[in-house]
Amino acid sequence: MSINTAKAATALDNICNAHTFTTRFMVRNLLTGETIERGADEETPSASTRKTSIMMAALKAVHEGRLDLNEQIVYEQRFSEEVASGMFRYLTPGIVISLRDAITGMMVLSDNVCTKMVFERLQLSEVDSYCKSIGMSGTHHRFLIPPLALSPDHTLASVTTTTARDQAFLLQTILDAQTSPEAAELLGSSMELCAYALQTLKNQILRYAIPSRLPFGTVVAHKGGTGKRGRMNAGIVYRDGAPFYIIAAFTDQVPQAMPDGTPGYTVSLETIGRLSRVCWDEFQK
Repeated sequence: MSINTAKAATALDNICNAHTFTTRFMVRNLLTGETIERGADEETPSASTRKTSIMMAALKAVHEGRLDLNEQIVYEQRFSEEVASGMFRYLTPGIVISLRDAITGMMVLSDNVCTKMVFERLQLSEVDSYCKSIGMSGTHHRFLIPPLALSPDHTLASVTTTTARDQAFLLQTILDAQTSPEAAELLGSSMELCAYALQTLKNQILRYAIPSRLPFGTVVAHKGGTGKRGRMNAGIVYRDGAPFYIIAAFTDQVPQAMPDGTPGYTVSLETIGRLSRVCWDEFQK
């Protein structure tokens, strides 16, 4: 481990140790290939970070001719039931969008109406098996949409779970597939569809967590998540037009309020932002 990486590792640990809740992460310096991790193989609630693998499973089906990105989908009222994210739930039923647009909504606004539209064209077992087949052995898709009534102390078996290593691996493979036919093949897709996937991740509108402490306009291809037990975010950060580092960070057992009254979710998102900033500052040296 280089001196700068060792310095970064210490700073990352200090950020995590400053709070009683659990923070698991894996970061990779894409300039050197060095990695730093903390609990990277521990199962943790995925929240909406799971949607990156849903997108890739859907693109595999597109590649195989089982799905069509141009398929027209009608927004029905039933899609808005038990949904607590995105804007589609507030729109008038009857709107028609393409499967491509549904994937976009699922990813860039984490819209769960769009997630339902996408997931209805796949089997839950299909997405779960897809993850296992490409090497994401710590990821378990258990539900279409998590129940809204989940309590903050829910069990892991109540939700889809993943690991920081799995999410970092998926992002690395999508990135590799921009230039490697072998990586695209591993994902069960084409290089063109993998380019679409990466651009969709770059189109992310929500700018909390990983991008929050980075210079304005920094390109980050990422997907965040909002869970009852914590917040999470996994992405590829770019610098000067090139991939700089990958970070997958998951907070867990976050209290509703911190001792000083600050909402726990605020501190958990800030923690991920601070982890990302350490990578930005230290990995360039």
